[in-house]
Amino acid sequence: MLLLGEGRRGLKAVTNVLSTALGLVIAVALLLDVAGRDAPAAFGIYLPGNWSVPFGIVLVADRLSALMVVLTGGVGLASLLYALARWQHAGVYFHVLFQLQLMGLYGAFLTADLFNLFVFFEVLLAASYGLLLHGGGGERVRAGLHYITINLVASLLFLIGVAVLYGVTGTLNMADIAQKLPAVPASDRGLLHAGAAILAIAFLAKAGLWPLNFWLPPAYAAASAPAAAVFAILTKVGVYAVLRLWTLCFPADAGASAGFGGGVLVWGGIATLVFGAVGMLASQQLARLAGYSVIASSGTLVATIGFDEPALSGGALFYLASSTLAGCALFLLVELLDRAREVEAGPQQVDDGNYALPAFFDAEPPLGTNLDDDEEALIGRAIPAALAFLGLTFTVWAMVTAGLPPLSGFVAKLTMLTALLDLRTPAAWTLFVLLILSGLFAAMSLMRVGMRHFWTTQDRPPPRLRVIETLPIAGLLAASLAMVLQAETALTYTRAAAEGLHAPDLYINAVMGAQPVPRATGSAP
Repeated sequence: MLLLGEGRRGLKAVTNVLSTALGLVIAVALLLDVAGRDAPAAFGIYLPGNWSVPFGIVLVADRLSALMVVLTGGVGLASLLYALARWQHAGVYFHVLFQLQLMGLYGAFLTADLFNLFVFFEVLLAASYGLLLHGGGGERVRAGLHYITINLVASLLFLIGVAVLYGVTGTLNMADIAQKLPAVPASDRGLLHAGAAILAIAFLAKAGLWPLNFWLPPAYAAASAPAAAVFAILTKVGVYAVLRLWTLCFPADAGASAGFGGGVLVWGGIATLVFGAVGMLASQQLARLAGYSVIASSGTLVATIGFDEPALSGGALFYLASSTLAGCALFLLVELLDRAREVEAGPQQVDDGNYALPAFFDAEPPLGTNLDDDEEALIGRAIPAALAFLGLTFTVWAMVTAGLPPLSGFVAKLTMLTALLDLRTPAAWTLFVLLILSGLFAAMSLMRVGMRHFWTTQDRPPPRLRVIETLPIAGLLAASLAMVLQAETALTYTRAAAEGLHAPDLYINAVMGAQPVPRATGSAP
């Protein structure tokens, strides 16, 4: 697509859609493959260069990474379909940047090597810089400069942390690092922890942890709708990296390093959840409210990681999928709802007295009829299809975000609350209360936004929506409903993924035991 230049946008769009759809199909195939395996063998491992571990690049698909690539493919396809209506025409290289974004996301979730994780981070961030500025405008440029600056600093910290860990362990393969950590001498333990802490700051800045998340709401609010929808999963990359490395390198049996930084994750996540919930309550714009909802979900996930409890992690992974779909849908709805408010009233019909209406048009409504402010009957009044679609989808996604029954957000929060009750610690009780309060704050905030958009229409004509704009939102809604209808199956999967995360020996043995494909007899060395 890059070689096609500025023209042939139709061909670029078709290529992009086919490629993104194929990526989603492959991601689903990976998920079904690992889900159908027994726990010890629930890994798909590929050696791209056919080098022995840990010297060559390794790609690993387990239950967690397969879930993340499916979410990436689903969010990517929904955002792309929405962009076909308008936003693909706002810049030259939208489709190229979009594919680079997906490549970085897929690579970050599948790589088993720290340096290649850094490379894929830079690929997805470079693409996100272009997507954030896509469409131009002073607000996007201003928010984009803040976004770029913060992420460049985080990338520098990432590189420093990787260098320190390499200096201590002599390897960059994540499984090999975890395998060698117990043998690190006591004299180097402080350096090891310093490197891990620097790396964690880089990941947590990208995840939107307080107080490193001041850049997120304005940047996401300024981005175009499809770009912001893809960004809903960008913060989850930081969460994924922390979850992967922390459970792999600092399990309960890691000796002096066991649970390193767990308290920081718990209380930092709680502070982030409070910040996100209060930000939602204070937001007057739906775009900023959606940004704060992403922060609240990141805080919830980071806090649950720090408890190091498989039952809690299983519910958190279900919540990760639900909140990612909700965040993507909300960012797509932002533009449609704002467009509906900006529609100006059309020309009014004026009664000039030159014609008469049939008698039944002038008849008084029967007694007991529900009337509006203009004393016109409400019963039997048709609701425009576009307004009905926006109202229904906004209500459903508001319920998912707030965690109200019977949708996927409620199932996720109920699972986490049940696990927190069993922990009986001050931190667990604090998170328990905050999960309930954050849901209340989200419900109040979204209810206020809904009243502004749907109850105070002021005789505006209904908005005009294109099918290509409504289709991705409906598809995301169908995915969320499927999570509810198949909640037991989905929770079984996420619980198995959590158990695998908290048994790092399974990952280490699978990766370190991978063997290159033997060369054919008589081939060149």
